[in-house]
Amino acid sequence: MSENPADLLDIRKRKARFRAWHRGMREADLVIGGFADRELGKFDEAQLELFESLLGESDGDIVKWITGEMPVPPHQDNEIVRRMITDARSLAT
Repeated sequence: MSENPADLLDIRKRKARFRAWHRGMREADLVIGGFADRELGKFDEAQLELFESLLGESDGDIVKWITGEMPVPPHQDNEIVRRMITDARSLAT
């Protein structure tokens, strides 16, 4: 018996949420996990793929992108990363 695509997408979202909250660097956990809690449910498959790609990056780099200490590299310059950065910065003010 095969699962339907919506169920598979939901499973991927749950795994991504877990990975977002278990990064290893508390600052990254809070930023990425909080963003996942607020936005992940709205993601379509393409957006989820971008988020999953982001989860492969180092915590230190992601935190530096958010603080503006380091530019976002071209391979991660996409709508999801930009939304996460905007989200994090708006919560910090």
